[in-house]
Amino acid sequence: QVRLVESGGGLVQPGESLRLSCTASGSIFSINDMGWYRQAPGKQRELVAPITTGGSTNYANSVKGRSTASRDSAKNTVYMQMNNLKPEDTAVYYCKLVLRLVPEGAEYQYWGQGTQVTVSS
Repeated sequence: QVRLVESGGGLVQPGESLRLSCTASGSIFSINDMGWYRQAPGKQRELVAPITTGGSTNYANSVKGRSTASRDSAKNTVYMQMNNLKPEDTAVYYCKLVLRLVPEGAEYQYWGQGTQVTVSS
């Protein structure tokens, strides 16, 4: 059974940084596409940092230049470093991983449980 566990959220002041992590456990063959999403109160969930299997990224304008998403395939972990955080970054952040459980098998999407990021002075 595959499980995604997120960590790294918290309460920070404007201008500070956080690094979010998302680790997949279980029987996994590969992590293919992945993405970081966020959902602010009263708003729809939005994609802020997609990464393709090849490592290409296309950050949302709201985080571009301040955030870097990366992956460590050996650890089945993906990260998002967020710098110069702003109050408008306050949201629950979710990772979504597209996994292949066996070679040449189907791909499945899995979501993390979400981690709260609050930016406030």
